[in-house]
Amino acid sequence: MNRTILFETERLECATWNEGDRALAFALWGDHEVAKWISSKGFLSEDEVEARLTQEIQRQKEAGVQYWPLFEKESEVFVGCCGLRPYSSEEDMYELGFHLTRDHWGKGYAQEAARAVIGYAFDKMNVKALFAGHHPDNEVSRHILIKLGFEYTGDERYEPTGKMHPSYVLRK
Repeated sequence: MNRTILFETERLECATWNEGDRALAFALWGDHEVAKWISSKGFLSEDEVEARLTQEIQRQKEAGVQYWPLFEKESEVFVGCCGLRPYSSEEDMYELGFHLTRDHWGKGYAQEAARAVIGYAFDKMNVKALFAGHHPDNEVSRHILIKLGFEYTGDERYEPTGKMHPSYVLRK
């Protein structure tokens, strides 16, 4: 695979999205079981997946961050994405997020990747705090954020789902 690796964990390589990743983006965000946590309709259309990929590529160019694609080191199989996006400019705060393909749920990849992204944000980018939120029905994401040391700060409306999402902050 011809990719630039941003950083690695014990089992994963973190790269950047590019125009040739349409099939990977669709395998992730086109899956209704994944999209139900991030969309009010419970799915993303092909155009919406395409727009999401374009947005991630653009964010990397403009802000130097994105929800970076993750690959298993051993097999080079795509497992999902984990990364950052600007959240609050006044506080120099970024939002942490992760989305995994369904066949990689329950293997500890989200927590492993998130730990690496947190380290990247605090050590390489010198970010002071990270925000994270999750769908109110997603207990797995809640559990991961708590294990990572995030503290619950209240509920916040998340436009893409139209729901109040539990929200958390992790300070350096």
